Amino acid sequence: MRAQVPDQAYDGRSPFPSATRPPAFPAGQAALTATIVVAPFVALAAGVWLAWGTGITLTDLLLATLFYVATGLGVTVGFHRLLTHRSFTARPWLRAALAVAGSMSFQGNVVDWVAVHRRHHAFTDRPGDPHSPYRYGTHLGGQLRGLVHAHLGWLFVDQPTQASRYAPDLLNDPAMVRIARAFPALCAASLLLPFTAGWALSGSLYGGLTAFLWAGLVRVALLQHVTWSVNSLCHMIGDRPHATRRHDRSTDLWPLALLSFGESWHNGHHSQPGCARHGRGPCQIDASAAVIRMLERLRWATDVHWPTDAPSRRVRLPRPPGAGWRGRPR
Repeated sequence: MRAQVPDQAYDGRSPFPSATRPPAFPAGQAALTATIVVAPFVALAAGVWLAWGTGITLTDLLLATLFYVATGLGVTVGFHRLLTHRSFTARPWLRAALAVAGSMSFQGNVVDWVAVHRRHHAFTDRPGDPHSPYRYGTHLGGQLRGLVHAHLGWLFVDQPTQASRYAPDLLNDPAMVRIARAFPALCAASLLLPFTAGWALSGSLYGGLTAFLWAGLVRVALLQHVTWSVNSLCHMIGDRPHATRRHDRSTDLWPLALLSFGESWHNGHHSQPGCARHGRGPCQIDASAAVIRMLERLRWATDVHWPTDAPSRRVRLPRPPGAGWRGRPR
């Protein structure tokens, strides 16, 4: 991996040094990534067209909601708060179940996902961050290009994150290694299970196919873009009431709170990454934190790191023309 630019050498406004010469991406890997990204989105368009007639049923909607919640919480509670930030400790069976559920979201295997996200926190919005929207600078053109990069463009840039450096604990966990290796099979199961359930509940192949579309492909597309919006929108628009590290421009974006299960309280998360609750305010709905609270009461989760201090004083930072939101140092 390329050497990173020292923090004091980055001015917070310039393009990242590697941005002008993006490394070549292997054609085969690019095609596979494009398929995973584009196919669910195409299915979303097809689903909207079908819904105009009779291509959606209550069964489809219920199955889509069920699989969205299960795989979404697998990402937010499992991949993110448990495995990446270790904000609580889970029983081995629960740890494995959350990792399996998160793997069924089509967002990468558990080891790579954790490694990339830890790297994001190590270099937030400065050279080394794999998906910062400020990669191309803070001028208008750079921010628009950076927004696309942060949302999904980074998936097509060959900037490998070393799991041995950022996720050695998972590489030393046999259960996590097995789940990571099973990622392709878990993706297949993520689509086959809705199809099977739809066929069984409707008693027809057509019912299975519409469930495959809505609870399979469309559900994957929605969850992918909600997750990627935390990478992109939640570093460009929203409120910044909490102090974060230098150059960190993470924001709280309330419109995404429900669909992201509380992940869009991103500024609160970046202010205390190891905390199990991201929504720091009394009215900030955080479904993932509620699930962790329930797991704690069931004694399936222990050593939960809850916020202990009062919410940070709300601070609105000035926004210089074309400079974006500038991070406030700790």
